[in-house]
Amino acid sequence: MIINIPKPAKEILDSLHEAGYEAYVVGGCVRDSILGREPGDWDITTSARPEQVKKIFGRTIDTGIAHGTVTVMMGKEGFEVTTYRIDGEYEDGRHPKDVTFTASLVEDLKRRDFTINAMAYSEEEGIIDEFDGLLDIEKKTIRCVGDPKERFTEDALRMMRAVRFAAQLGYTIENDTREAIKELAPTLTRISAERVQVELVKLLTSPNPGKVRELYETGITGVVMPEFDKCFETLQNNPHHAYNVGEHILKSIEAVEDTKVLRLTMLLHDIEKPSCRSTDDEGVDHFYGHAEKGAETAVAILRRLKFDRDTMDKVKQLVKHHDYRFPAEKKNVRKAVNKIGEELFPLYLEIKRADTIAQSDYLKKEKFEWIDKITELYEEILRDNECLSLKSLAVNGRDLIEKGVNPGKELGDILAAMLADVLEEPSHNTKEYLLSDTVFTGFRKGKV
Repeated sequence: MIINIPKPAKEILDSLHEAGYEAYVVGGCVRDSILGREPGDWDITTSARPEQVKKIFGRTIDTGIAHGTVTVMMGKEGFEVTTYRIDGEYEDGRHPKDVTFTASLVEDLKRRDFTINAMAYSEEEGIIDEFDGLLDIEKKTIRCVGDPKERFTEDALRMMRAVRFAAQLGYTIENDTREAIKELAPTLTRISAERVQVELVKLLTSPNPGKVRELYETGITGVVMPEFDKCFETLQNNPHHAYNVGEHILKSIEAVEDTKVLRLTMLLHDIEKPSCRSTDDEGVDHFYGHAEKGAETAVAILRRLKFDRDTMDKVKQLVKHHDYRFPAEKKNVRKAVNKIGEELFPLYLEIKRADTIAQSDYLKKEKFEWIDKITELYEEILRDNECLSLKSLAVNGRDLIEKGVNPGKELGDILAAMLADVLEEPSHNTKEYLLSDTVFTGFRKGKV
């Protein structure tokens, strides 16, 4: 097999070869090239020591020189060049205490996480595959290089990476590797929240987000998101549902578009159903208040995993309103857009659809008809450019001050009353109407 190495990376390999050193592209770029995917990075491994690499190339950055890594700049693009190495003891569950440089490519490949990531390539020798990575690609298998317990002890995050790769590639995790994850999952407490977050998002936005089930079955969520485990223990004896809460969540994740906010929302939308479950005299389960409570819990989880404020705010708003329904009339749609947010309302429609897909067949046809009707009315509102928020109200605070209103609570109350009126009747959104003496006086006295 021939891999098309980009010109800058090929120039680095050629320069190292000309200087008498071994050099290969290695890891993910080899895997992705074999799979016909576009590699994101082209990493290079070499027998040359870091100081020797620096002598060969004019522009380098010491990005990880203690561990043998130098970034070689080719124009504006950087390529990591790492010396063959053997890792010492891992004391922090992520970094080796020390490294030993070696002249053996095979020794270097031994330290890598999975067989599909432990292949190297050069045009002269082709693919170097000492650990049957090609066979595992053929078998669609995620398998550790060597002893999985050793690999996961070196870096516990590799357990989440195993599930993430399985999700991205549609592979299964080899049995010994999976059993080692189940045994060592508790060691994930040593991994920073930021690193856990990155792997979770990559998994959720993959083509197979239902692989989140693997996080639960191997005990990973029990460490990084224990709230999720309770969902698999919570039944939904209700005509609207056909699955327990956890299964419903998985099916809803699979039913929504692969954006971070949407998939996080579906992951967390029913997170408080276990705590809100009640059963009536007829044996039917209800989950009163789970959306509001779930919104707060969603924020707590996302904050714990060090998500940014914008993501937390959006997910909170969508979880809070995911169960919100209203009569399919234009005035109600306008009010709902204002309530949920202009930016988020299209996402609200997406989560309503995904939530419905993951429910039972009971009234499903009617639910989809409602979503379709709301979508149709929403598109009409946008087409007619109807007012949906204060920013599109025909008057602003300056206009009210000119009418003698003092800045402060009264001004805010009047604007809110005007907006409520316009949401009810969009034809009222003109300065002439809103500031006409009779109407304005009514707003000021709270009679409109």
